[in-house]
Amino acid sequence: MRIVGGKFKGRKLSAPEGGDTRPTSDRARESIFNILEHQSWGRSALRGKRVLDVFAGTGALGLEAFSRGAAHVTFMDNHEAAMKSLRNNAKGMGSAQEINAMRVDATSPPRADQACSLIFMDAPYKSGLNDLALKALVQTGWIGEGSLCIIEAAKKENWQIPDGFEELDIRKYGAAQVFFMKFGA
Repeated sequence: MRIVGGKFKGRKLSAPEGGDTRPTSDRARESIFNILEHQSWGRSALRGKRVLDVFAGTGALGLEAFSRGAAHVTFMDNHEAAMKSLRNNAKGMGSAQEINAMRVDATSPPRADQACSLIFMDAPYKSGLNDLALKALVQTGWIGEGSLCIIEAAKKENWQIPDGFEELDIRKYGAAQVFFMKFGA
């Protein structure tokens, strides 16, 4: 697993041992960022902006965003082994003002200082946590008007885009489906 584009292209990323963390594949990550770079609604959400990586695991999505020009990335995960890998992966990439890793439950996050323009969310498959976390992140100000959310779910999960979000695109990668949506549009 590696960063596939930007300033830190080629940098190797580690994952915790065991099956508790399921990183987004390099191929899927590269496709997601290609979509962001080539869609008008994606270009404006990344460069120089605030990004949130929820259920971050290894931090691959948020670190990819940082490598490609995000000004600040916050990571949320409550799994200690994942946080250890994430912190190791982020070492030397940015300062504490640019990269913030929080060990928190994404279904009851702290209040945000300001909304993020781009949110990645990849909850454990079939856990129901994507819906709970989305609601909590809206209520606590992490997701605001116009925030772009990219949600990964299992294809078999039949996940639906919730009220208040506009569908922009849906892609399928192996056993995963990825939803691109905008809040409050």
